Amino acid sequence: MDHTPRTPLEAWRALQDGNARFIAGETEHPHQDAQRRKDLAQSQKPFAVIFGCSDSRLAAEIIFDLGLGDTFVIRTAGQVIDNAVLGSLEYAIEVLGTPLIMVLGHDSCGAVTATKDSVESGQLPRGFQRDLVERITPSVLEAKRAGDADLQDMVVEHTRQTAARLMDHSAAISTAVTRGDAAVIGVFYHLADGKAELVYSEDPAFGEA
Repeated sequence: MDHTPRTPLEAWRALQDGNARFIAGETEHPHQDAQRRKDLAQSQKPFAVIFGCSDSRLAAEIIFDLGLGDTFVIRTAGQVIDNAVLGSLEYAIEVLGTPLIMVLGHDSCGAVTATKDSVESGQLPRGFQRDLVERITPSVLEAKRAGDADLQDMVVEHTRQTAARLMDHSAAISTAVTRGDAAVIGVFYHLADGKAELVYSEDPAFGEA
């Protein structure tokens, strides 16, 4: 990566390029040497925030062929939003000046599967897993209302809703997007072929979603 992306669209293009290399088996493993480590010892300037699921198959730096200092990564099961997530995102936007937030969902998501099962059975899980299911339930119900009973459709809906909620819940994120300093997109990752597909964006410059 010869040029560090500075705009939301540049950041998305860089992520697309890295994902294309990953799919093709032509990864470059950029920014992973000793010099890069030394350069970052005192500060960081990531060009994207990736807020994704905790699933072990969804390693952001690998699927987008990235290295040290490239992305600010936040992960929760089912990419569920809480106050710590919002605070982390606001830090990336306001303090680090990161221009792009990507919400990253994927097929065969265990958290969405658990929520689908809970909605259909009427049984909630015990412990703190219940909180995850309760937060994902609105997305599952909306997908069902739209006639999308397939798990993949539910994950896509949840990814879209999560991206939209970030701007609803955070004035800092909403303001940065309105000013054009940042953008929020939703991306769906296909485990089998490795493709990262855009499924949500309010900015037509990012293409159809």
